[in-house]
Order: sequence, then structure tokens, then C-alpha cells
Amino acid sequence: MTGPEETVPAATAEDDLALVLVGGGARAAYQVGFLRALATRYPDLKLPIITGSSAGAINAVFLAAQVNPLTEALDRLADLWLSQRVDQVFRVDSRSLVSQVLRWGMTLISGGGSLAPSVQGLLDTSPLRVFLEQSLTPTESGEIAGIARNIAARRLRALAITTSCYDSGRSVIWVQGANIENWERPNRCSRHTHITIDHVMASSAIPFFFPAIKLDDGWYGDGSIRMMAPCSPAIHLGARRILAISNHHQTDGSEEVNPTSATYPPPAQIAGRLVQSMFLDDLDRDEWNLKRLNRLTRQLPASQCEGLRPVELVVVRPSCDLGRLAHEFEPRLPALFRHMTRGLGSRKTNSSALLSLLMFQKDYVERLMEIGKDDADRNADRVARLLEGTNSQQPTSGG
Repeated sequence: MTGPEETVPAATAEDDLALVLVGGGARAAYQVGFLRALATRYPDLKLPIITGSSAGAINAVFLAAQVNPLTEALDRLADLWLSQRVDQVFRVDSRSLVSQVLRWGMTLISGGGSLAPSVQGLLDTSPLRVFLEQSLTPTESGEIAGIARNIAARRLRALAITTSCYDSGRSVIWVQGANIENWERPNRCSRHTHITIDHVMASSAIPFFFPAIKLDDGWYGDGSIRMMAPCSPAIHLGARRILAISNHHQTDGSEEVNPTSATYPPPAQIAGRLVQSMFLDDLDRDEWNLKRLNRLTRQLPASQCEGLRPVELVVVRPSCDLGRLAHEFEPRLPALFRHMTRGLGSRKTNSSALLSLLMFQKDYVERLMEIGKDDADRNADRVARLLEGTNSQQPTSGG
């Protein structure tokens, strides 16, 4: 929700729609499958406001930089995801993995001594940078020129991607758009910039696994770490209708009764729960809060709303648990990397959120896109009401 102290650029009925893409590593392929099906139904659909965090930032930046029709842009994005392999995101060769493990081990046993090797992430993500540079074709300065072209042509109103500053502990939203003013809230703020490959790398830098990236004034990592309100950037940018694509299957609570592992929870399961709290749960909380505020603002006279306004939100979620699904494809991971994940207990739990984040391989990605397409059919009526501006009396929760 926006407050009275904010300056929000005026939005018209044509440009108040926002697409919000959250994080989730390889799970973000689900978003592509959903959007491809959506573009088939609405080939002339415009997405004037696009926001993303973590792996969702990769999809967001790609779409914001495309000048081709949405269907063509999504077809190309799907091809990029399908061509993706684990070794195009991080190095999985024996020399690199063993070297990283040894360096971290030496750092731990050294007690922080001067002879301790310098360590960053557990994985070397230099292949991801190469992949992004080939896919987004930045200028020599690293700026992604297609974004500025779309803003100048008024095909795009604003793009925002979220990072986490390891120095200050705040969420920093990097915004590129026309006539956009910065905002500041407790533990989060925005900054106007020209989005570069470094911003995308920072937003998708999974803590501990992927190395942080140096930006203007500090080191930055994954945008999902402290982003408690994923829809907030879109609302600040003037959105009154939001389509948010989650990567988190909403359960009925049966998981509380049926444990996911029969023994003491292995590290992979504990890490998976931490990953879920960082990457997958925030949109659920944000949706719940937004629904309450919407009900409140509709019941109060405008003079008592303190500058708040209703924002229509449709959240689409996977119809199945993508963590459980990852187990079907785990045997086809690169041998040494698979061996290491099993050492963390990935085979001892029937749902691995951690494993699903790192499973960048064609068969898993292909399945996620199929699920996304099917879920677009299931949610067609809800999405249609949002796009047509007739969703005000409909529940915002779904899936």
C-alpha cells in the first residue's frame, strides 16, 4: 500500500498493470511456462511495470529489455531456459568443487588467521555471468540497453529489481524508469540507476552458495533475503493491478502431520526450510496483508484512508510441490555435485527446496514450464478479471 508521504507517478488504466516475479532459483522456469501460456491468450498484452528478485530478476530484466512482441520474447526466454545446464550457472567440474570445499574447510579450521584463504560463495558462478552477457547483450559499461529503449518508446514504464545489502542489512530496490522518485521505508529503500549485469548477478546471488557482488557502495546478495513485501516496489511505481507469480505450492497443512523425513532432519531439509522462508513465503504474507488493507480502504470514506488505495492482486502458485518434484530428476545431476548434495542429506527428505533451487537442467526445467502452462489454464478466469479490470470483488488468493 502506498502512504500519503509518497510521490507516485500518475498511472492510467493502460499502464497501471505490474508483473511481479519472485525468486526461487531454477524454479523460476515455472514463471516462463505460465507467461508463455498467458501471452498466447493475450498476444497484445503490455507489461508497463515489471519487478523481480533473485532468479525472478533474470526473467524480469530479460522481458524489460525485449523490443519484440511478448510472445516472441517469451519463446526466446523459454529457449534460453531449456538450453540451460547446471554447468552454465556454476562450475561443477571436480577441480572447482573440490577447491571450493577445501578453501572453506581451511578457513573454518584456521580460526580466521592471516593464512586463511579468501572465500566467497561455495560455488563459482562465473558461467552465469557469461550466460547473462550472451543473453542480455549489455553495452561496454554493462548497461542493458534494451531497457532504456523501451522506456523511451513508452513500452515500459519502470523496471525494479531487488537486492540485499550485506553491509547495511537493508533491501535495496534498483529502479530504472522515467520520472521515478526514490522512496525509503524501514529496512528498505530504492535507488534510481541503469540496470546492469552486476545488478542481476547480485539479485540472484543465493546466500553462501553464490558469491556477493560489489555494487556502488557495498556488497550485495540475493534480493529475497529481507524483502518482506515483494509487491511493494510495484505499488510504489504506481501499480493498481498486480499479477504475481509465486514458485511456492500452497499446501493444506497436511505436511504438519506427515513428516518429510523419518529420521533426525538432515542439513538439506533444514537448509530447505531456511530457503523457503527467504525465497518462497514472503509473497504469501504480502498477499494476506494487502487483502486486509483492500477490505479496509473499501469500507472507509476516502477522507479517512490516509492516502491508501486499493490494489488488485492475483497471485498464481504451482499446483504441485516443486521441491518434491526435484527428487525425480536428482539422479541426472552432475556426478560430483550430486554426491555432495547427497552428503547433505538430500535423499533423506522427500521435499528439498534447496535442491530445487539449484537444479538447472533441461528435464526439470521442461517439467516446470509444463506445470506453468497448465496452471495458466486453471487460473485463466482469475487472470482475465484482473487484466480486464473487473477483479475488484474477487478474492486475491488462489491456487
